[in-house]
Amino acid sequence: MTLTTPTIIAAGALDAFVGQFGLAWSKFFAQVIIFWIVFMILKKYAFGPILGMLEQRRQRIADGEAKLEKIARDAAEAKQNSQAILDKAEADAARLVKEADDAAKAIQERRQQEAVSSANTIITKAREAAQLEQEQLMSQLKREFGRMVSDATSRVTGKVLNTDDQTRINQETSAQVSA
Repeated sequence: MTLTTPTIIAAGALDAFVGQFGLAWSKFFAQVIIFWIVFMILKKYAFGPILGMLEQRRQRIADGEAKLEKIARDAAEAKQNSQAILDKAEADAARLVKEADDAAKAIQERRQQEAVSSANTIITKAREAAQLEQEQLMSQLKREFGRMVSDATSRVTGKVLNTDDQTRINQETSAQVSA
């Protein structure tokens, strides 16, 4: 391969350009090698641990977000459960109130029936007592009436009646008064 004139001129122009900026190829390659060595050391001892730490932090953040979502789901579930428990408690309370109301009505009705029964018993006993008292009064009235008839008869006839006469007149008067 032969170098042509334009290639030589371009190489010379490149050398002049590089020379103008103070670039020395040996120093350039030495700097590239040093940069590469420093990069490898930093990658191994600085960037690696930092990237590992950043990865751990990212993982902890992701875990925290997952736990936060789980807590939010658990809180929503707990809210639903507590609402269900409250609904059940309200239903139970309403049922208990209704049962208590029904029981109170039944007790009230039973007490009312007992009061009516007691009143009927009292009325019956009062009627019996009144009947007994009426019978006693009638008996007393008959005796008194018989005595009065005996007294009147003895006064009208002027005769003193003996016990047999008084008994007979009392029985006749009682029979007539009863009829």
